[in-house]
Amino acid sequence: MFMYKFFLVAFLCVFIQLQVFSQRQYMLSSPDKHIEVTVVAADSMRWSVKVKGKTVLAPSPLALRLATGETLGNKAAISQAKTETVDTKFKAFFYKKDFVSDHYNQLTLTCKGDFGVIFRCYDDGVAYRFFTTRKNDLVVTSEDVSFNFDGNYASFVPHVRDLRGTEQFIQSFEALYTRKTVASVSKDTLAFLPALVDEKEYKVVLLEADVEDYPGMFLRGTGSTRLKGVFAPYPLAEYQGGYHGLNTMVSKRADYIAKVKGARKFPWRSIVIADRDAALLNNDMVQKLASPSRLADVTWVKPGKVAWDWWNDWNISHVDFRAGVNTDTYKYYIDFASENKLEYVILDEGWSNDLDMMDVSPKMNLTEILAYANQKNVGIILWGGWYAVHQKMDEVFKRYSAMGVKGFKIDFMDRDDQPMVQSLYTIAEYAAHYKMLVDYHGMYKPTGLQRTYPNVVNFEGVKGMENVKWTPNDDVPRYDVTIPFIRMMAGPVDYTPGAMRNATKSNFRPSNNLPMSQGTRCHQLAMYVVFEAPLQMMADNPTAYKKEQECTDFIVKVPTVFNETVALDGSVGEYVAIARKKDAVWYVGAMTNWNERDVTFDFSFLGAGNFEAEIFKDGMNADHDATDYKKEIRAVSSADKLTIHLAPGGGVAMRIYKK
Repeated sequence: MFMYKFFLVAFLCVFIQLQVFSQRQYMLSSPDKHIEVTVVAADSMRWSVKVKGKTVLAPSPLALRLATGETLGNKAAISQAKTETVDTKFKAFFYKKDFVSDHYNQLTLTCKGDFGVIFRCYDDGVAYRFFTTRKNDLVVTSEDVSFNFDGNYASFVPHVRDLRGTEQFIQSFEALYTRKTVASVSKDTLAFLPALVDEKEYKVVLLEADVEDYPGMFLRGTGSTRLKGVFAPYPLAEYQGGYHGLNTMVSKRADYIAKVKGARKFPWRSIVIADRDAALLNNDMVQKLASPSRLADVTWVKPGKVAWDWWNDWNISHVDFRAGVNTDTYKYYIDFASENKLEYVILDEGWSNDLDMMDVSPKMNLTEILAYANQKNVGIILWGGWYAVHQKMDEVFKRYSAMGVKGFKIDFMDRDDQPMVQSLYTIAEYAAHYKMLVDYHGMYKPTGLQRTYPNVVNFEGVKGMENVKWTPNDDVPRYDVTIPFIRMMAGPVDYTPGAMRNATKSNFRPSNNLPMSQGTRCHQLAMYVVFEAPLQMMADNPTAYKKEQECTDFIVKVPTVFNETVALDGSVGEYVAIARKKDAVWYVGAMTNWNERDVTFDFSFLGAGNFEAEIFKDGMNADHDATDYKKEIRAVSSADKLTIHLAPGGGVAMRIYKK
């Protein structure tokens, strides 16, 4: 009996030791100790996150599956666990602030088999990424990314085409946010990032960053409180198609998602956590996780505003020539830009053959236009479809840079599989070599390319104002006050604001030739402060702006990059208020959805001194005539608070300077 008990105790001790060995647990906390990450390495590797003791992410598996049959992360044998603290800051180029603070604790788990996982814990979120250190190339069949929540919380997700479609991964990445519970997120329809989960006490935004030479991530519902990552398979066969043949469609895809180098770091998977909605308005997570700038010199990169032709349908008036895609029209746009000290004019669709950018329209004398613009100190940016740029990349950049073109607006990518993602890095590098700007339209959400190549000065990946020309049933003001909390977390937005024809909810109608905005004039003015866009469009036509010179003067004065940003107030989908500083001047913007409301502005961010505020606010009758506004000048100081009424779909915009 004694020997039996002895062997039983010995067996239990060994069993417990084996259990401890086979299931290792690692802890990592944020610098302020509020966020705690737990990583468990057992049959599968799982991570979970708590904030002040509350679970915001339940245990969620992570793994990288290879064509060899290996699953990196499952039954991982940890050979080293290294922790470190980083507390630094870096210069941010063409951003909402001059410097980004980068303070985090990091855990690096190195595993047998020449791979590992890095976890970072910040005061405002958590991120992880795989890395491999192998000699031979790898084929990744899939990546397991899960976000498990401990309750069926509300979420804000933008959906794409139904999965039962023929090619669900060809997308414009333009969609309104659908509010539904996590368990109700469709299993048949993909959603794209960023997305937000509202845990009531905390808002959790799902992001990815540093996506290079790898496909972007979609989300899919599972019928439970888990959201699952989905990736476009690698394209094996492509054909020219889509709108005007500007897209490269995919007819066949592989049974893997990426072919990669054996020694590399994979994209970051991240959650940002905020205890109040407004804290999401001034977050730097994607900047912090992105690869640093690869440009030794960025002094030639000039952000600014653009007189844009396409949205207003070249519809100028009171001229003695036929308006359209021709030399006289663009000279008119250049004159307008020069008179208002705008940095650029864009030549959008029509200046060349859509499929061959070397074939210029006979209606255009591009050399004359460029010489005229140069004389007026205005830069010219050319539009081109991705297919046309990709086909003759070297010819296009070499020719047009030599002619004096300042950059390209590149459109209709509509994919984020591995080859497309990598092509955008290649284009950015080419453009930088020729000292040219890039505005990626028709684009998935940014994931940090804007830091790595600062000559990439804007991205679409948003359902911008062009859509009001053909989607009359969209609730645009609500979308406008959702974007800053979710989509803008990823980076700048080529929303293209600036409409001078503004409509109430009942008066709005779609129009291609004379388009209007949903919401008030001041809602539009506020966008120039609220929406981050180093290259910012003025979407209406020069004739309209000349008729509304007072508003035009305000728009022109608002910078497109800033020294400092302060998140004032807001609620996702309801309203937003932001202050930004450039040199000694503050700019304030606020917008509401279709609900009118009073917003109180606390000017404590101003600091010492006496200031004067130039304020554009909704007029008394803006609920009937959305163009109605009132401009006033008033003295303010950091001790003041000011309550302003916002009309339905309304806004307010301010410029505050020292007296």
